[in-house]
Amino acid sequence: MRTKADHFATDLNELATQAKALSHPARLQILQVIAQKERCICGEIVDDVPLAQSTVSQHLKVLKEAGLIQGTIDGPSVCYCLDTMALRLLRDRFDGFLGDLIDESASTTC
Repeated sequence: MRTKADHFATDLNELATQAKALSHPARLQILQVIAQKERCICGEIVDDVPLAQSTVSQHLKVLKEAGLIQGTIDGPSVCYCLDTMALRLLRDRFDGFLGDLIDESASTTC
């Protein structure tokens, strides 16, 4: 079954999925916490985010499904780290997308 998203280019759908993953302040803070630790981290994320463990886990799931973080199983827990290649690609996509918008609208005035 086709969805409305199927009517748009793959790159726009991927950018939208990742942008949606970034659209919650808790997920932004989780990314900052992971980046600051400079190593894969497990349960201590919840120590730095003022949310319940189950809520943090849901946010981690969204970030992982968007491809922004990686998770590896370490015994009974999952350890997370940034997917820096995916984040660089996302930055480049946003730069390109926003740059194109600015370039296309340079002559438009309201």
